[in-house]
Amino acid sequence: MYLVGDNIFYPMHGAGRIDAIEEKEVSGEKRQYYIIHMIDDNMKVMIPKEKVSKSNIRPVTDIDTVKEIIMMIETEESDKDLPWKQRLKANEDRIKSGSLKACVEVVHALMHMQKEEKLNSSEKRLLKQAQKFLMSELKLVEGMDKDKKDQFISRLTEDRKAIS
Repeated sequence: MYLVGDNIFYPMHGAGRIDAIEEKEVSGEKRQYYIIHMIDDNMKVMIPKEKVSKSNIRPVTDIDTVKEIIMMIETEESDKDLPWKQRLKANEDRIKSGSLKACVEVVHALMHMQKEEKLNSSEKRLLKQAQKFLMSELKLVEGMDKDKKDQFISRLTEDRKAIS
């Protein structure tokens, strides 16, 4: 499925690179594991090969998809009318899906809400987490130089108040 050197995105962890595929014995069972180096926190993650499809791991996106997402965020509607607990659950589910588009939707919606009203601590935490995942993936997008990354982020962060 994936090869050594592939850049991947692992939901709830961020972007990483497959360093190795190794056979290891864990709890008396020999299995093939992907050894993934997570970009942002320099952590190594081992995932059994047979569980990768259920974990929503996917290849890092490409520059064309990023461009499509930039256009999409201009027209996206927020779910700010939902009670905050429902909104939090919906946003957590979006992030867990592993979709870059869903992660961008969360960042965009929460940042716009933050402009209008103060986010509660759970939503602030979720916003920081979504931003971290987004940035980790953008670091690995091929053909996306620093200027393009800055433009993408500025589209999300215009007039942004500091998150504390």
